[in-house]
Amino acid sequence: MFFVFGPSGQMLRGGPEQISRIASVRRVRRPQALRATGPRGTAEAEPVAPAAYDSAFGSLRAQDAVSAYAQTDQGPSVVRQPLTLVRDVMTRGALTVAQGALVSEAWHLLAEHGVAQAPVVDTLGRVIGMLLRADMVPLELIPQPGGVPAAIARARRLVDEVMISPVPTATATTGLRRVATVLLDTGLPGLPVTNELGLLEGFISRTDILRAVAADPPLDLWT
Repeated sequence: MFFVFGPSGQMLRGGPEQISRIASVRRVRRPQALRATGPRGTAEAEPVAPAAYDSAFGSLRAQDAVSAYAQTDQGPSVVRQPLTLVRDVMTRGALTVAQGALVSEAWHLLAEHGVAQAPVVDTLGRVIGMLLRADMVPLELIPQPGGVPAAIARARRLVDEVMISPVPTATATTGLRRVATVLLDTGLPGLPVTNELGLLEGFISRTDILRAVAADPPLDLWT
């Protein structure tokens, strides 16, 4: 089961195919992450090194896989069930950002906890959006001369102005394959896990799913 929540509350309840009814989440349009200013004051995206990325994560996946198979040779100490639902791999007690917080404050909070995204919640604890570090500009990343005032102004914005909203959420009993479909369709790096009221129960990211694929033999993809 999936929901779509925004500042006004629940906007949709249903399966992944129904999420496309909400125009703003058919394919999430994210602002370009600004890292510096070009020769003419235009924003430049942070360079990507796909080879290094693939090499690093490929190595981690290989190590996890070898370790997992080595453990299966020794025999499991307890009977383990296949991982099929969100609750099997999600992160519980996920970090949240309060509605109305400053972008600079949110950046430091996410950086301190080493996470790249976090749900934004209102005063009642209900999910109303999602914040990505890639969409924020911290005060430390000052552009070239002439752009300092603009950088400070961006850092002083409220998270409400840069968060993704409305945002899809999943229930803990949603199938992993269905979540993967939504992540592919929307381009989001993960989904908040909520109940029907929008209260946060956890978070499931691409990393959570990949970690299960790479290092957890009971996942049905390994059989």
